[in-house]
Amino acid sequence: MALGTATPPYEPRFDAGRICLDLLATTHPAERLDSVEGLCAWIGGARLVPEGTALGHADASWPAPFRELRVYVGQLVRSPHAVDTPSSVRALGRVNELARAAPPVLRAVRGEGGALVRELAEPPACAGLLALVARDAVELLTDPVARAAVRECEGDNCPLVYLDTSRGRRRRWCSSEVCGNRERVARHRRRAALARA
Repeated sequence: MALGTATPPYEPRFDAGRICLDLLATTHPAERLDSVEGLCAWIGGARLVPEGTALGHADASWPAPFRELRVYVGQLVRSPHAVDTPSSVRALGRVNELARAAPPVLRAVRGEGGALVRELAEPPACAGLLALVARDAVELLTDPVARAAVRECEGDNCPLVYLDTSRGRRRRWCSSEVCGNRERVARHRRRAALARA
C-alpha cells in the first residue's frame, strides 16, 4: 500500500457494538488480520481513523500487536470472573499497558464545500491505534452495565461476542441474517423430520 493511499474497504460481518468486540470478530469466519492490508482495512472499517485516512506507512510489524491485543481482550471478555489466574493478570496488565499510549490526535479542517471535517494531525502510529482499542476494552470491562450486556452468539460453532442493546436484552445471535437464519433453518428441518417420522 503506497503512502497517501486510502485504506481498502472492510465489510464487517456485523457491528459488535464496541470497537474491542469488533476486533474479536476479525477471526471469524477467517483470519482478517494476517496482512498489513487486512489490518488497514479493519482500522478504516472500524473507524479508528477518519474516512480516507492514508495508512501507507503501516508495515509488517503492525498486525502482530493487534492480534495479541485481540487474544487478551477475548480472554478478559469471555472469562470476566477469572481475575486471579496468571493468564488473566497478564492479559489485564498488557491491555492496561497498551491503553497508556497517546491516541491519534484529531483536528477539524475545512473540507470540500467549506464544511468542517475530521482528519488526523499526523499519520497515526501503531501504538496510538492500539491504545484506542485497549481504552475501549478498559471502558467496557469497568462499566458494569455495558459488561452485563456482553453476549456470546448462540449459533453453532460461532465464537463471536457482541453488546446486546436490544429491547429486553434477548438477542441470541451475532447476526440474525447469518447465525439466526441457520438456527431457524435447522429448527425447520428438525420439525419436518419429526413430522415425517
